[in-house]
Amino acid sequence: MTGAFDELSVLMDGPGRRHYGENVTIAEHCLLTAAAAQHQGEPDSLVAACLMHDVGHWLGEPDDDFGIHSHADSGGAWVAERFDPAVSEPVRLHVAAKRFLCARDPGYHDRLSPASQYTLSMQGGPMSEVEAAKFEANPYSDEAVRLRILEDDHGKQAGVGVPSLERFRSLLERLEAPGRDL
Repeated sequence: MTGAFDELSVLMDGPGRRHYGENVTIAEHCLLTAAAAQHQGEPDSLVAACLMHDVGHWLGEPDDDFGIHSHADSGGAWVAERFDPAVSEPVRLHVAAKRFLCARDPGYHDRLSPASQYTLSMQGGPMSEVEAAKFEANPYSDEAVRLRILEDDHGKQAGVGVPSLERFRSLLERLEAPGRDL
């Protein structure tokens, strides 16, 4: 049986090498985001979520040059098959967190990369007040927002040292839900 680390390694070495409108590959983006979370002292569950937040981009054919627009749903489901909700729910909610932040912070949209601004338009745009209130009521909304900010602030920096996936092996193996390795 293969564990989540091995599956993730195959995905990162294959479709993870794709670019999706940013200056880094999707795998580099995930690794940089996880390293930033770890550096900032986030809980291991959020570090793992940061590492896998874009796995949904690797589970099908891209919609366009910017990846799979509904990747949060497929990625969240993939992670949920292997990890507890503390890891999978921020993954599932990270696109909603972008929409939420654009609704609540007038300057947030302008801080997004051009690729993120484009995908926002394909993902429903900023949330309505009703959607934002529902999002805030979710017990994992704070983690999803922290993940989103980490990925926007640290996960798209070209020319910086990208950690290896191996750095996160023990963390993933420790968090992987018992009996869920496929």
